[in-house]
Amino acid sequence: MQRYLYRAQCEAWNNPELHSLMRSRKMHIQEKMARGKVSTLSLFAHQHDYFLYYECEGEPVEPAGLLLEEPGLFAAWPGASKLRLWVPMMDIFHYQAPVSAEHWKRKQPGAEAYGRIALLRPEWVASYIYYHYQYQEEQPGAGHKYGIIGLHENLLFFYSERPAVLEAAPYSGKLQSRQTPENWVELMEPHFIKWEHRPPDQTIWLNLTLVLQAEPAYQKGDVDIHA
Repeated sequence: MQRYLYRAQCEAWNNPELHSLMRSRKMHIQEKMARGKVSTLSLFAHQHDYFLYYECEGEPVEPAGLLLEEPGLFAAWPGASKLRLWVPMMDIFHYQAPVSAEHWKRKQPGAEAYGRIALLRPEWVASYIYYHYQYQEEQPGAGHKYGIIGLHENLLFFYSERPAVLEAAPYSGKLQSRQTPENWVELMEPHFIKWEHRPPDQTIWLNLTLVLQAEPAYQKGDVDIHA
């Protein structure tokens, strides 16, 4: 089981039009998921930014093989020899990693995906990764089972699901030390560029709009849509 996080930007479409277009293709997306052995997929939005999370049980599947391919829908990202509409986000933290299909299977029906984003101060990126790797490998399973953080440039994308699944990881971490600081919230705050003009609980982690949450057609007859 592989987990993927991607980021895209939409310039030619406003959000309501794009959201509506995605929903109109729900069965088409589900069929592509089934063919590519993609077991779950969630798409989130904030203004012109889009964030994609999915899990694949077989060979790697590119986002273009799952979503819409209309020309001009998403802006191209520079920096590679081939055209990229979706750029991969690096997994820099996860509470657990899948070790088998049985371990990773959702045991609670009706789980809802949710996502948040945050901005790191560029000079604090290495510190953020250092502390999170330490946390991840000293305390595997110490948090939401499906929670994961991706990084692109200095932007963080956090994916998780509700209700939270809290259970011990079936493996040991790579670190035997016990140095994760107890004053975690206080330690993390200087790492972030705060969002302006947001509710007090979203000045660091900003909630994303869930555009689409889907399972493949062979598992479920419809797609769950959330505006």
